[in-house]
Amino acid sequence: MSPASAPDPVRFSGPLLQDDPARVYREIRREHGSVAPVLLDGDVPAWLVLGYRELHQITGDPVLFSRDSDLWSQWENIPDDWPLLPMIGRKQPSILYTVGERHRERAGMMVHALEAVDPFELRAHAEKFADELIDGICPKGSADIIAEFAALLPVRVLARLYGFTDEESPALVTALNDMIDGRERALAGQAHLFTSMTELVASRHKEPADDVASRMLADTSGFTEEEIVQDLMVMLAAGHQPTADWIGNSLHLMLTDSRFAASLFGGRNSIAEAMNEVLWEDTPTQNVAGRWASRDTQLGGRRIRAGDMLLLGLQGANSDPQVRTDGSALTGGNSAHFSFGHGEHRCPFPAQEIAEVIARTGIEVVLDRLPDIDLATPASSLTRRPSPWLRGLSELPVTFTPTPALGGTRS
Repeated sequence: MSPASAPDPVRFSGPLLQDDPARVYREIRREHGSVAPVLLDGDVPAWLVLGYRELHQITGDPVLFSRDSDLWSQWENIPDDWPLLPMIGRKQPSILYTVGERHRERAGMMVHALEAVDPFELRAHAEKFADELIDGICPKGSADIIAEFAALLPVRVLARLYGFTDEESPALVTALNDMIDGRERALAGQAHLFTSMTELVASRHKEPADDVASRMLADTSGFTEEEIVQDLMVMLAAGHQPTADWIGNSLHLMLTDSRFAASLFGGRNSIAEAMNEVLWEDTPTQNVAGRWASRDTQLGGRRIRAGDMLLLGLQGANSDPQVRTDGSALTGGNSAHFSFGHGEHRCPFPAQEIAEVIARTGIEVVLDRLPDIDLATPASSLTRRPSPWLRGLSELPVTFTPTPALGGTRS
């Protein structure tokens, strides 16, 4: 049975996925089980995997459940203007769609380049850019902490680590944020990012420096400059938006949940707890496309045909009642969530560490510099971006006592 012919496939869109995804996942699981038939834009069929064990099985078997999108049986039905093509492309040269030994070599190049990032320099960069952003808003007494802080910080830090100058950073911020918004701006943003990365790689090929791009070019596995450009684009895009949403979602939790009130008055112990809870309950990357079955198989009681696409329901798996019998997952720093993926194609561990440092440092600077920060509107009026893939706030209006800018004088 294909997902399209299964009884009552679920349309994978709509306001509920934006406003209350937890309810949607519960209803889908109740009606269809851990592997559910869904319809993407244009009634394109796929399977949504919501079961924790099933997701573990998929991500742990890259041969049966491949990242090779050429396997997809639906390509003949996909129009050139299908809105999800930027996410589910064919014959893409990036690491996202490389499989087998070549993928492992490519991932190794990435890990080596990221592992060499000095943790003290990383935190210093994150604190510096966070302070600069807060300097721009602290005298006003109010701000949208998403648009004026969270959506700007990660890419500025990552751009510095990868080899861009601070002067090039603002245009990269615009490009990456455009890629998240409407189709026309997304294409322009992607074009700017490609051009910028191409110029950076060409420059570092001639004059290497102590940065991620140079270390990737120095790898001896024989990757082309085009492959390195593509991987740097993936790393920057994948590192920016989820980290921005991690900051925003964590601040939202701390501003709306009384359990974290102490952190808003000088305490830092609860920041890590809030960030961990977000990864379990409100993870920035909700769903990922995808995996493709290389042969007929069974999964979660469903007959999966060769060429079927499976969507990784990361948030659905995190909230699977089969593994969440109580609230223990949220305590003690339990990191058994799927927010960074699992298996060969998971987010590399050094990238996870970099994202955590950027997010935590950013939140600490907000709470240090704006100690009486509070919501400017009722929590019920806040809205999320209309996406089933990435979950983040459209805005987070806050108020605080106006203070002078530091101007680089933090001791």
